[in-house]
Amino acid sequence: MTAASLGRGWRLAAILVLGFASGLPLALAGQAMQAWLTVDGVDLATIGFFGLVGIPYTFKFLWAPLMDRFEPPFLGRRRGWLALTQFALAGVLWWMAQLSPASTPQLFAVAAVLVAFLSASQDVVVDAYRTDLLPEEERGLGASVHVFAYRLAMILSGGVALIWAGQWQSWPRVYLVMAAIMAACGLVSLLALPRVAASLRALDSDPKKELAGFAAMLAGVAAGYWLARSVLMLAGLDPNDANKWIQLLFVLAEIAIALPLGWWAAHKVGFETLNRSLSSYFAQRGAAAFLALIILYKLGDAFAGSLTTPFLLKGMGFSQEEVGIANKLIGIWLTILGAFIGGLIMTRLALYRSLLVFGVLQLISNFGFYVLAELGRGAWGSVMLPAFDWGVISLHEDTRLDLLLLSVIAGENITGGMGTVAFVALLMALCNQRFSATHYALLSAFAAVGRIYVSPLSGVLSESIGWPAFFLFSIVVAAPGVLMVWLLRDALNRLGRPAPATAMDD
Repeated sequence: MTAASLGRGWRLAAILVLGFASGLPLALAGQAMQAWLTVDGVDLATIGFFGLVGIPYTFKFLWAPLMDRFEPPFLGRRRGWLALTQFALAGVLWWMAQLSPASTPQLFAVAAVLVAFLSASQDVVVDAYRTDLLPEEERGLGASVHVFAYRLAMILSGGVALIWAGQWQSWPRVYLVMAAIMAACGLVSLLALPRVAASLRALDSDPKKELAGFAAMLAGVAAGYWLARSVLMLAGLDPNDANKWIQLLFVLAEIAIALPLGWWAAHKVGFETLNRSLSSYFAQRGAAAFLALIILYKLGDAFAGSLTTPFLLKGMGFSQEEVGIANKLIGIWLTILGAFIGGLIMTRLALYRSLLVFGVLQLISNFGFYVLAELGRGAWGSVMLPAFDWGVISLHEDTRLDLLLLSVIAGENITGGMGTVAFVALLMALCNQRFSATHYALLSAFAAVGRIYVSPLSGVLSESIGWPAFFLFSIVVAAPGVLMVWLLRDALNRLGRPAPATAMDD
């Protein structure tokens, strides 16, 4: 074996570990956490509000420039940030395991927000490290390895975790195991990752001014939050009103004012790395329209998927083991299958046609959840899954899997995987290589807007109108994304035919 092949194997092994570390925390602040909340007896609207703990995924581009600009000592800019975020994630997951979502909801929410913040920060560095480490001829294979490892981690934290929780009757024990796995990933980052090229240095700017700009941005966000809250309270509204719609109004108003005010403060004080990277993106023709497309394209999927776990557990009465096997284990493998199918199709179709066709398929797949909500469990019969013991995961007794549930999950995940392929190809095509870390963080943050911000609305809406009407509404919400693809067809065609991606890592 040559030195070149050994080096390539080392690089791809590093990408495998980091892809796994990147995918592990997502469900722990999302679907797995929703299952824990549901089992602990938390009401549906509150579970919807807990979806807001993922807000850091939509803001990560605001601190991504700091991780580009500053270098932790000894380990280097990328490896240092990786080790720091991964050990911190392990610590917060351990703390989260000590809490109860029912008896200490505020502390539990703080811990979940910290998990999401550190996970989003880790994603920024993983994306940048992968770009810096891999030579151009290895990036396609490296992307496939990353996606495979990312989805494998999601199977563990989103699917296997539900099975463990059902068998152990303990979600805290599950989170302790996840904390130990994350600590092991941190050790690999600390001791075994290859270094990136020494020539890949941070952008040259005044560090004091960068920190001052970041501090000003935080102050602007805090001021916007306080201002929105104060105005609504002066209007006679109570943020703790029992009416969930009033609570939702406070949340949306606080976000709507805090973010622009934070951006304005950062711009005025001079957060140079952020300002330069964002100016570079918005200099592109149609930049704002592309951001609208990025938000809308997955919005229908976000609505349908925002409360899937509570819907299946509480609304349909499926067991944690059945949901874990069908929705998480089988579902994520089907997402990978859909991504590969989409990648093959994209070798024949240009970006515009791929986005259009896959977007329509995503919209149609949401109808399956409406059918499940109307017909209920058992409508199409079931299939028996025999007991098994694979060491890491086992099923102690034969379990029935609902055929309608499996069909709905298959349609949603395969079409979702196909849509994600084209979607990631779009994000890659819009990135300027000089600012790729911050640009990708910006675009993927906007991509997460639907997944994060529809959650509180979904919780309130599903309680108000019922599950069947809720899923019909998700189909209506998906339509504007498809329409935006058609309206931007000329601009999408000008982007050319980027190399197909395999899946989105968020």
